[in-house]
Amino acid sequence: MAILHSLLAFLDSRSFGTVWYWLLLLGLWSATGRSILGVPAETVARARAAMRRGEPESPAVLTLLDWLSLALPRWRLGKTEGAVFLGVAAFCLSSLALLGFLYGLEMAQALTLMLSPFLLLFWLRVLLARRLMPLMAQAEAGALPMTDLAQHTVRSMVWHRRLVSFLSVVSVAITALWGAIWVVMHPFGI
Repeated sequence: MAILHSLLAFLDSRSFGTVWYWLLLLGLWSATGRSILGVPAETVARARAAMRRGEPESPAVLTLLDWLSLALPRWRLGKTEGAVFLGVAAFCLSSLALLGFLYGLEMAQALTLMLSPFLLLFWLRVLLARRLMPLMAQAEAGALPMTDLAQHTVRSMVWHRRLVSFLSVVSVAITALWGAIWVVMHPFGI
């Protein structure tokens, strides 16, 4: 029993006051920024550099389009799946928000502040996939030149990555601000 007690003391449930919460938050955002729709960010950067050099049919661009052809089908979300996901996510997040901000549970507040931006991020990724899927289909059918597809794809993915970076900075800043306020208001966890 002493081992369990020491383990629980080590992994304290006080979210804002422990380093574990902040490491998890930063780790999640760091891992999220490494890929765009399942395509590594380095692949997008190489394709962007090739497009800037005026090489729209370079191996870097072809690699990006190949990655997209494999990754985009995972992001198809029908109306039924979308409605179910939205309902479950809204229920879970609103329950956490009520438990945290209405009843004052610190862990629920921390989870709400951690997970809410990821719901927005998921929505942004679905929108990006919906924008790119018809273009990929047109290019596969031969109706859209590969140069135009590459330009639009690289531009959209770079814009999306910048938006994710901005969202991560704002999310961590808001969470840090609220965490600091919480720790000042509850210095002993009470």
